[in-house]
Amino acid sequence: MMEETIRVLVSEEDVDARIKVLGEKISRDYAGRQVHLICILKGGVFFMCELAKRISVPVSMDFMSVSSYGDDTKSSGIVRIAKDLDESIEGKDVLIVEDIIDSGRTLYYLIDVLRKRNPNSVHLCTLLDKPERRVRDVKVDYVGFEIPDEFVVGYGLDYAQKYRNLPYIGVVEGVE
Repeated sequence: MMEETIRVLVSEEDVDARIKVLGEKISRDYAGRQVHLICILKGGVFFMCELAKRISVPVSMDFMSVSSYGDDTKSSGIVRIAKDLDESIEGKDVLIVEDIIDSGRTLYYLIDVLRKRNPNSVHLCTLLDKPERRVRDVKVDYVGFEIPDEFVVGYGLDYAQKYRNLPYIGVVEGVE
């Protein structure tokens, strides 16, 4: 079995510095309120834990797992909630925390589902954004890094369940 080669796209130091900046901005934007973080599993958990530590306003959190049906290369846009929230979000200021947004299909669907549950607000924070892959218009309020259309791993993102634990964002060479 051949090992893949990983090229560093965003260093661990740059990821840490950017999450600190995002935490400060979120803290300012939610001043005087509690922010309810909703982590999209599995990839978002690494980012959310680091982000939560850098938010100075009160934080609560919950987790969702969603999957898109379709073949390997693209989402069909049909989203299945594999793990729903444990508690109501009614009246809460919700911040969805995602590892990466590319087509926007899953988040477009998910935001619609969550808005019907009567939160006070719904905003979106992602570590990585691939706007050139977007097919659904999704407003991303907080972006860690805008990246080119390359296959990335690390910081929660995986390739065949490997590399989630890398402390940086890398590109798997030779994978389409």
